[in-house]
Amino acid sequence: MALPSTVYRAALQLSHVDRGRYETLSFSIARHPSETAERLVLRLLAYALCFGPELEFTRGICAGDEPDLWTKAPDGRVALWVEVGTPEPERLMKAARHAGRVVLLASGPNRYRWDGPQLPKLAGIPNLTVIGLDDRFVRQLAASLSRAIAWEVTVTGGSIYVTAAGMTCDAQLELLAGPALDDLP
Repeated sequence: MALPSTVYRAALQLSHVDRGRYETLSFSIARHPSETAERLVLRLLAYALCFGPELEFTRGICAGDEPDLWTKAPDGRVALWVEVGTPEPERLMKAARHAGRVVLLASGPNRYRWDGPQLPKLAGIPNLTVIGLDDRFVRQLAASLSRAIAWEVTVTGGSIYVTAAGMTCDAQLELLAGPALDDLP
């Protein structure tokens, strides 16, 4: 018998100074049995970094042809495609051909080995943004993860600060390729 997904309740107090967005967000997010806590944290961080009123979580790793998050236009086309981790560049290239904008939040234990060979393949894609995030930051947040997530997230000056469970963590958002996120809707 297959294990069910675990549902988390999230409350984010978002202050995205770089984009001029200040929101109080409450939502549920499902964690697939094969998904790590670090990957769930990355999806939450991507949601905060790319937040817009139409942004939604997809079926994620359950559906190989969908990103982790997306925004769809009224005609059904994908306006914003958001991935996390270190996917194959071909997946991002294909997404860039079909979506208005593609964002990758690159992080993971092998990210620095991924950067060297993969970033040059992605450099010429005008609608792709790759943001690098230190895996230690993600692991620190994952270690304090509970089923009731209450985070204060501040993004300013190219850095992200997350206050969770009485501790504050911070990291640089490294722009590795493409335009900054400032112009997202």
